Amino acid sequence: MIKTDWLYTDKVLEHFMHPKNILVDEDAYEADGKGITGNIKCGDQMIVVIKVDKEKGIIKDCKWKTFGCASAIASTSALSEMVKGRTLEDAYHVSAKDINKELGGLPEHKIHCSVLGDKALRAAINDYYIRNGMEDKVKKEEARIVCNCMNITDHEIEEAVLEGARTFYEVQEMTKAGTVCGECKDDITELVEVYKNKHFCQT
Repeated sequence: MIKTDWLYTDKVLEHFMHPKNILVDEDAYEADGKGITGNIKCGDQMIVVIKVDKEKGIIKDCKWKTFGCASAIASTSALSEMVKGRTLEDAYHVSAKDINKELGGLPEHKIHCSVLGDKALRAAINDYYIRNGMEDKVKKEEARIVCNCMNITDHEIEEAVLEGARTFYEVQEMTKAGTVCGECKDDITELVEVYKNKHFCQT
């Protein structure tokens, strides 16, 4: 019955029904780095913790806990398997698109849930750097104002694309960007293409 009604791939089903590396006892887990992120719009929150081989700079273990949907659970389960044994630098650059490919694809309206894991992982890696006096390695994802009239950032435009916007006018409707002078239209249109390519598998 579950498979009959299931809209996802078998890999998503496997990771959702039998998730890997769940963080059972957060207090007892001696993490070298911890990251927390959330998406208020869909109500998800994600915690990712890592243990690191400090001599080699390699992730030895990755566990997670989420209050989220099937896509968030399956995506982070897959991510936790993907990053074990990778260097911190390599793991930092694992993207939602990489996870999506690993799972064989997610419905477009659920991609926004799958980004929680990689965002929390990046926060955990940065936390590890801070704890170990390597602040120079911390990467900050600074927001850039794209629409000065409405004070809309590139991060907000990215969220709109993840939520389903595919054109300037759809971003405009969701964020109100470009509704005053319209000078940011070309910039927004370009960003839409950038974020579509970043997050969604090519068909």
